[in-house]
Parts: sequence; structure tokens; C-alpha cells
Amino acid sequence: MDFKKQFNKKKILLISHNFSPEPTGIGKYNGEMMDWLARNGFDCTVVTTYPYYPYWKVQSPYKNRWYKKEFVNYNQSESSMTVYRCPSYVPSKPTGLKRMIQDLSFWSSMFWTILKLIVKKNKFDLIITVAPPFHLAYLGLMIRKYTGGKLLYHVQDLQIEAAQDLNMLSSTKLFERLYKIEKKVLDKADFVSSISEGMIKKITEKAQREVQFFPNWVDTNRFFPITDRGELKTKWGFQADDKVFLYSGAIGEKQGLESILYAAEKLINNDKIKFVICGSGPYKEKLIEMANTAGLINVSFLPVQEMDVFNEFLNMADLHLILQKSNASDLVMPSKLTTILAVGGISLVTAPEGTSLYKTIDQYNLGYIIEPENTELLCKAIVEMKFDADFELKKQKSREYALKYLNIDNVMNEFLTKFALISHS
Repeated sequence: MDFKKQFNKKKILLISHNFSPEPTGIGKYNGEMMDWLARNGFDCTVVTTYPYYPYWKVQSPYKNRWYKKEFVNYNQSESSMTVYRCPSYVPSKPTGLKRMIQDLSFWSSMFWTILKLIVKKNKFDLIITVAPPFHLAYLGLMIRKYTGGKLLYHVQDLQIEAAQDLNMLSSTKLFERLYKIEKKVLDKADFVSSISEGMIKKITEKAQREVQFFPNWVDTNRFFPITDRGELKTKWGFQADDKVFLYSGAIGEKQGLESILYAAEKLINNDKIKFVICGSGPYKEKLIEMANTAGLINVSFLPVQEMDVFNEFLNMADLHLILQKSNASDLVMPSKLTTILAVGGISLVTAPEGTSLYKTIDQYNLGYIIEPENTELLCKAIVEMKFDADFELKKQKSREYALKYLNIDNVMNEFLTKFALISHS
């Protein structure tokens, strides 16, 4: 298909906290989305801040001191991407209150960039705002009002519900006010989308409108299975016959990662079972302190891995741990799952029955499921894990699922149709 003829150089604006070169989470998906669109003939503009996630500090060579404009030319598709970086407060130890201050500081600094786009009469065919934070959508509504276009409000995490259920803030009146503000966004946006069936159901109930399915994806060429796991284990300091249980992702309270430490303590006499917690986040130092106090020599803490070794790193693990507390289960859909499936990884998942994560793993035979926050069950599942024919079948099913449902080209081509950027005619 000749996309450029259909697009007629359509323009897209993304407004979000997170963007490339952040290696994980929303920034990763935003960066890949806009790069895909630019490579396929769209002129793209991004209003964002400096890369800070998941480290909670601005990454070199960026300084976060003032505004910065970046320009990327895509010669092959005759398109371009302009990135406006706006300064914002980044808390080194993010609490609920500090994250609210961060959101407000970013909204304030972005306002002036959005205002400049309005003054210059920059018109966009599609304006995308990504939650969290949900209130960035008001900047999207503002630019739509003065320059036209359509607004897509895309929900990666149900930010307000998560903060409430995890007791990050205590004021009932504040939550009531936040829900009212969000409801206005849900009413006024041209499109609303989210990444899982469970989240779509929750949004539909409060918005009383159609919510589109726009899932996260994975580059199945970059992430793929590697057969010699033993050699990879020695590269990261383990024995070839060790059984490595890996958690790789954000390290915060909603994941309930204390259960890994409890399991490690109970299994410390089994010298062939190793636990790895890889990532960055506000809760990591506390977990390290807990592990040191308990003398857990079977737990390793690693930093976020570089992209050039990440495929090997994921392949190194025998089993991937996807852990969430029960009260966060359908408020977020773990983005780490996409790359795990792409490498043919098997997951041990904590999820209540009926949630999107539970249904996906169960329906497609992608791993093992236990109830959240049950340390005894977690230990039992790890000890009794059988690496047999059924385990190999699950690995095969995982890779097949990624190729069929998570391939970035398939997801983004659906995106173009759903949000009126092309037609099937």
C-alpha cells in the first residue's frame, strides 16, 4: 500500500511525559509509535520532557535545564519528527505528593510550548495524549480548539484508581475532584483507547462511551528465542544448571515484590534456585535492604539492561515473574509481558481470576497463574515447577502469540484505521 498517497502528509502531535530514549514503559512505546508513524509517511511532532524513567533522574546527555528542540528527518518516507523537550521537576524518591508536583510542573512548562504551536497555527490531524498523567489531555483539547484536528486520549495506566487503591493519597475530596476533571476529558475527546479488555471495561463504565482497544506491542525481530540458555546464564554469573527466576521491570509498591524475598528466604537451602530482580524504581533500595538483612544470597539485584543485550538477558531466565498486588490487577497491564512473550518466555503470574492478565495467560496457555500476595503458593509453584513437554509447549505458544497479536506492524496498521488516518477504500 502506498501510505503517502493516502496520508496526504497528515500530521500527528503527541503530548506525553515519557518518550525516547527511555528504555521501558510508556516512553518506550511512545517512541516506537512515533518512529513507526514517521517511517510510514506522517509528519510527527512530540511535546515531552527529558528522559528520566525508570531511573527517576534525567539521563545523560540531557540536562533538564531549559527548553530544547530536536529534529529528525526521515528521508526514505519524506517525513520528519520534531521533538520539543520541556523542563520539569523529577523527584528522586517519588511519593504520591511529589508525583503530583511533577505532573503540575510539567503541565506548566508544556503550556508555553503548546501556546507557541497555537500561535504558529500548527494544525494536526490527530492529537494524542497519553495517561498518566490524565490531565495532559486538557492541553490537547486546547490545541484542538484553536487549530482543529481530533483528540485521542490513550490510557496506559488508570492513574487515579491506582493511587486510590494503593493509598498513595488520603483525601477523599481530592479523589472526587480528580474523577470529575478526568470525566470532562473522557466526554470531550474524539477517541478514547486503552491497552487491555479489563481497563477498557473500567473506562467504559465511568465514561459511558466507546473505548477502543489499542494494545502495546513488541518488535518481534529484535526480541526472539535463543536456545542455549546455559551459556547465557554463565554470561550473567550463574551456573549453567541453575534455575533462574527473573523479575525485570519497574520496582514500585504496586508490584508486591516483597513476595520474591519471602520465597527466596524459604528456598535458600536449594542452591540451584536463583532469583533476579532487575530494574529501577523508588522501592528498589528498600528491597535491597530487606534482602541484605535477611542474608538472601540467592537474590541478585541488577540495573536496567542495555538494549543491545536485553534479548539475551530475557532468554537467560527459566521463568519470568509477573507480580502485582491484587488491588492493582486490572488497573495496569504489565508492559513487560510483550517482550517476554516475544522471546518465548514463560511467566509465573499473580492475577485474580477474571482480570485481563489472567484471561490472556489462561486462554492462550502462555504460563502459570496463582493468586496475588500468597507467598506459600508462590514458593510451592517455584519448587514444583516442571520443565517438561508442557513447559516447552507454553514457550512455543508464547512466541506464536507475540507474532500474531503483538507485532508492531499489525498493531499500528489497526491504529491507522481505528483513528481515521486511513480508510480501507
